[in-house]
Amino acid sequence: MRTAEWMTAACLMALSVWFMIHATVLPIGWVEGSGPGGGAFPFWLSVVMFGCAAAIFVREFRGWRALGNGGAFLLQHSWRRLILVCAALAVTVAAIHVVGTYVAVPLFMLFYMRVLGDHRWMITIILTVATPIVLFFFFEVALKILLPKGQTEPLFYPLYAIFL
Repeated sequence: MRTAEWMTAACLMALSVWFMIHATVLPIGWVEGSGPGGGAFPFWLSVVMFGCAAAIFVREFRGWRALGNGGAFLLQHSWRRLILVCAALAVTVAAIHVVGTYVAVPLFMLFYMRVLGDHRWMITIILTVATPIVLFFFFEVALKILLPKGQTEPLFYPLYAIFL
């Protein structure tokens, strides 16, 4: 079923190019006195996405088989998981505006890792707690990019006083 892989890779490459074009509306280089431009992260993430999709396209074009049986592109039992992930992502995106990134993302990770991934509680809790902390320091402190906080914004005022 190479056609599905080719089409998916081609669509992802086209989407990556679209993202790169729209990321260049903002500066993608270094802005003197303020750090990387607002389009830098989306642009370079899109470049990596394009490279990964191109690698899949070339792999399929040359006939190299990925690990697995080489059968159906998406097995019947995989549809349920795909729908659950899409629904969880939709709920997460909607929740970001209400409870903020630092609550919505860990809740998504908790659901994804424990329910869908069946990971142990220890690693799930460690990553669920560590992720918003890393996100805060990376985006808000290092890059000075404020992420949506929704109703939880007042909880961040003491951190703003310390780090910003």
